[in-house]
Amino acid sequence: MQEIQYKRHDRSDILIHWWNGICWFVLLVTGIGLISNPELDPLGAWYPETVRNLFGGGASLLGVHIGCGVLWIAGFLLYLAVNVRGAVFFLKEVFFVDRTRDLVWMFRKMIQMTLGPKVLKSMSGTTKLPDQGFYNMGQKGFAQVAVVGGVLIAVTGVIMAVSDVVIPAELTWLVSWSVTLHYLGVGVVFAGLLVHIYMAAISPEERPGLRSMFTGSVPGDYAKHHHRLWYDRVAKDENSRA
Repeated sequence: MQEIQYKRHDRSDILIHWWNGICWFVLLVTGIGLISNPELDPLGAWYPETVRNLFGGGASLLGVHIGCGVLWIAGFLLYLAVNVRGAVFFLKEVFFVDRTRDLVWMFRKMIQMTLGPKVLKSMSGTTKLPDQGFYNMGQKGFAQVAVVGGVLIAVTGVIMAVSDVVIPAELTWLVSWSVTLHYLGVGVVFAGLLVHIYMAAISPEERPGLRSMFTGSVPGDYAKHHHRLWYDRVAKDENSRA
């Protein structure tokens, strides 16, 4: 008997997720290639030179970077126009943190992943993690960083892109701060992205969650184990309609 699948993501949610991922990849590749300071090059001087040659020079590379950034922002604006309810639901879910449930989950999960379940049990008396809703606290934490960091990256990127045309000389400080905050935002979000990729694509227990970003649905056992509060709600709705 085939296991019941529960809808988790609309098509627009799936599209914006992968659009964000593709744009981030292009922006990261081109953005690192634009760094011309040998003391700041994270991959060494060879990388900017290689990427610039590949794109036909620094000016062309900058054009690709800015163009991709514009498309990245436009994609999110289109998503908001198409599914504003989904966006509001997402923001409400990820920025609501229950201190007695979510923070305990995060603490226990970190102990479980780093020191193992035996240490977790010796410290807290149990290996059970508190029940979670549509997103667990790990997903909420990354989403919070991604949203705040993404807005920061977009705003500072726009300021940098129009600095030579719109911003007067007396606001040079704004451009300088934008450059600093832009790189800082990228670094913080990228660090969170590495953890997100590991948990979603490499961790075996999270594979159904990754597949749901293609299919839109998750199996009942996965939902019950990882998102019990959400599962109880949707399962009750399913039973009431049956």
